[in-house]
Amino acid sequence: MKSAITISLVSEARGGPFVYWDDLEAGMAAAARHGFDAVELFLPGPDAIPFETLRDLLAKYNLKLAALGTGGGWVKHKLRLTDPDSSVRAKAVEFIAAFIDFAARFQAQAIIGSMQGRSGENGSTREQALDWLAGGLRVLGDRAMARSQSLLYEPLNRYETNLFCRSGEAAAFLEQRGLRSVNLLCDLYHMNIEESDIAATLRAVGPRVGHVHFADSNRRAIGLGHTVMAPIAAALKDINYQGYISAEVQPIPDEETAARETIASYRKWFGQTAAATH
Repeated sequence: MKSAITISLVSEARGGPFVYWDDLEAGMAAAARHGFDAVELFLPGPDAIPFETLRDLLAKYNLKLAALGTGGGWVKHKLRLTDPDSSVRAKAVEFIAAFIDFAARFQAQAIIGSMQGRSGENGSTREQALDWLAGGLRVLGDRAMARSQSLLYEPLNRYETNLFCRSGEAAAFLEQRGLRSVNLLCDLYHMNIEESDIAATLRAVGPRVGHVHFADSNRRAIGLGHTVMAPIAAALKDINYQGYISAEVQPIPDEETAARETIASYRKWFGQTAAATH
C-alpha cells in the first residue's frame, strides 16, 4: 500500500474535504516534507495543468500521481452522467474521458464521485438513471482499459447520491452490468455512514477495491474521529490491497495537522512509506 494526500485547485469546492488548496507546488512540497508517496488532485478541468508542468513537479518532489478527481465537472460545470438531458450526459462523458486520458499518462486513475448524479430529477426513474450510469461507465471504463488503467467509481453517502451508497450494492451493479474495467473507490467516511461493518464490506468486495479514501468518521484525518481502524486495516491486508490510501479530509484544525495526523496513522496501520526518506 502507498500513501497519498489531496490537493484541490477548484475554487468552487472551497470548504470541501481536501487538505491542500490552490497552490499546486506548495501542496506537493508539503506532501513530500511529510513523507507521502503521492498526491491526489482535484482539478477544475483536464487541461488545468500542462502535462510537462505536472510531470516536472512530480519529479522534483519525488511523488507519484495517485488519482484525479473529476468532481469539478459537477461543482463547476454542473455535468452528471445521469442528467435527464442527453446533451449534458454526453458532455459529462467527454469531460471525464479527457481526465482518463490525462491521468493515464501518469499511470493514474480517474475518479467518478459527484459526477454520477442521482435519480428522480425532472421525472427520471431509478431504472433510467442506472441505465444512463451503466452506459457512461461502460464507455469510460473501456477508455481507461485501453490505456491500461481502470476507472474508479465511488459510492457516496445518502446525502450526496441516491444511486449506490453501499459498496456491496455498487459492486453487484458493476458485476451485473459487465463493467469489468470499473473498480470501487471505498471512502471510509462514506462507509462509516452507510455500512454496518466496514471491514466485512471490504472483504466482501475485495477484488473490486481500486482506491481507498482515508478519512475518519467526522471527515477529519484518521485518528481525529471515532473510526476504529484496527479491523479495517486488517481487512485491507487480508484482501491484499496494493493501491493508495489517500487522505480526502478536511484541513481541520489546519492543513499541517491534518497531514501530520494522516501520515502518522498511515504508518501506524500500514507501515513506513516509500517516501519517508524525503
